[in-house]
Amino acid sequence: MTEPKRILVTGGAGFIASHVADQLVAAGHDVTVVDNLSMGKREYVPAAAQFYPYDIKAPETVELIRGWRPQVIVHHAAQMSVQVSVSDPIFDARENILGSLNLLQAAAEAKVEKVIFASTGGAIYGDDAPLPARETDRARPEAPYGIAKLAVEHYLHFYQREHGIIPIALRYANVYGPRQNGMGEAGVVAIFIEKFLAGQQPRINGDGLQTRDFVFVGDIVAANLLALAYPKAGAFNIGTGRETDILTIYLKLQEFLGSPLGPVHGPAKPGEQRRSVLDSTLAQAELGWQPRVSLAQGLAQTAAAFREAAG
Repeated sequence: MTEPKRILVTGGAGFIASHVADQLVAAGHDVTVVDNLSMGKREYVPAAAQFYPYDIKAPETVELIRGWRPQVIVHHAAQMSVQVSVSDPIFDARENILGSLNLLQAAAEAKVEKVIFASTGGAIYGDDAPLPARETDRARPEAPYGIAKLAVEHYLHFYQREHGIIPIALRYANVYGPRQNGMGEAGVVAIFIEKFLAGQQPRINGDGLQTRDFVFVGDIVAANLLALAYPKAGAFNIGTGRETDILTIYLKLQEFLGSPLGPVHGPAKPGEQRRSVLDSTLAQAELGWQPRVSLAQGLAQTAAAFREAAG
């Protein structure tokens, strides 16, 4: 059990970080959430957490960090669409690089002990990486989104060297689960479920045989809590090590939701990554983390949560 700490969670009204904030509060930590609500929902913020509707680029966030002096920052706030990063790299860099630097500089001034950073495993290694990708493989991201995440990892090492902040980068695979929004390619589970529940035809991009490493949000939360207790710096893949194609996801969700709508294929997305899967051996060895929720269990829980939320 980690002793109670003051923890700032950025993006804590969003999909993943709201679940992380829930469990940090449940573990007895003093949690403050910062989220500009551009994508997040106020009702996802734990009732016991302090909440500030600030943008991470704003001076108000800097003043909050300087004044409250959190011991740990769990940093999830981001522009999270690969497609947006490709169409507007400057916007992506402003949000994901400069926003993160604003936090890190304030963290240095406030003597923050540790930063846990939500990085990416799916977009950071690039198409030429061996599969499953390992942390020792060359990171050569193809899209500005992955480039920005890798840049922030490098900045984290700078702030460790110059200011003693312990950096932990968690390189997530394709996360899914309750509260997921339907934005971006990583939101395919949410997109399909929302379409099925509305009685609308989901559309599969291309042949549907492109693969991803789907990891349940509850397992992501567990990785964050283990990172909180981990005393050293590190970058860790957080995935299942198993590839699942998009067509399989479609058919499983169709079954869980009892939809009569069979697969319909549209044009492939230009330049879409064909395969992605992560080797998480290092996270198991160092953090003691491994995925606990099977794909079937996770999809069933997610479908049930979306159905309940839809009334």
